Amino acid sequence: MIEYKTKDEQPEAEKVPPLDITEFESKSIELLDAVSGVKNELDEVCTEVFPTELTEEEGEELQKRIDSYKRGTANLRKAYIQSLNVSDEYSTRWHDLKRSKRKRRFIPAAPANSTIDLSEERSGYFAKGKNIYKLLLICYAGSFVGVVIELIWCLLTRGYLESRAGLVYGPFNLLYGVGAMAITAFLYRFRNHSKWYAFIGSMLFASVLEYFCSWGMEFVLGSRAWDYSMVPFNINGRICLLYSVMWGFLGVLWIKDLYPRISALMLRIPNKAGKIITWVLTVFFVFNFVVSMIALYRWSQRVNGIEASNAFWEWIDVRFPNERMEGVYANMEFE
Repeated sequence: MIEYKTKDEQPEAEKVPPLDITEFESKSIELLDAVSGVKNELDEVCTEVFPTELTEEEGEELQKRIDSYKRGTANLRKAYIQSLNVSDEYSTRWHDLKRSKRKRRFIPAAPANSTIDLSEERSGYFAKGKNIYKLLLICYAGSFVGVVIELIWCLLTRGYLESRAGLVYGPFNLLYGVGAMAITAFLYRFRNHSKWYAFIGSMLFASVLEYFCSWGMEFVLGSRAWDYSMVPFNINGRICLLYSVMWGFLGVLWIKDLYPRISALMLRIPNKAGKIITWVLTVFFVFNFVVSMIALYRWSQRVNGIEASNAFWEWIDVRFPNERMEGVYANMEFE
């Protein structure tokens, strides 16, 4: 992996020599010449051989040649896709690196993902790549960041603040956290590619995740926390084109801006402390999730007129009354 340095800092042996034509481009020119040769060969065969009556052996030879050309075409198709990906990643790494060095007046530019990769690799970081520590921390950070973003969106579009939390303790929503974790794992391979990779991948992946989360909530709890039935181009009210496109933009924002910023902050956490913090947060979120599910279940029972059957459910009624639950889950509806 290349360590990017300034011109003055870079040792002579590490300097990239100026190239007008790379070896790769030179080989591609040779390949074009080879394809042109195949075209000339084809014209010759069609002129001299096809009009004549061929023996069985000559026919087999021609068929072998045709099969070889087909395999060659398949190889060229694979090579084209691979070279396109390499070219896109090469240019994106360079673009992101230049962007990260630009000076901004208010908010500093996000570090390049390639810089984060290099720092994690060289430091033996406990949460490098997309291991379990990195994904768990991303989940918890995303649970908070997602709520903040939707609160701002609600304020800008509706003119008021409304709870978007998904857990009874704290401004956290595991839907965003799991979404951020899943999108990070899914888009990680494209972090150093152009934004279109992240946009399309996030749009499709997050929409599928949102659909099945909605279906699972309705199947288990008999409730729906969101309904897009009145929004154009929706599918069963669970997802719609508008929010799918927004998921695409959020995916780009996440993998190109928020993810490297969060990863850079994580790099400041010592390895030993980072592991302890991760597991403490895991215990907290598991506890928070279990309590939230119990409170939601009891809330749905109260809505349906079911009395508390024992002292435990009575304690839940006192600790999590309807008013508190309505404040946390502002858009929850029971069927």
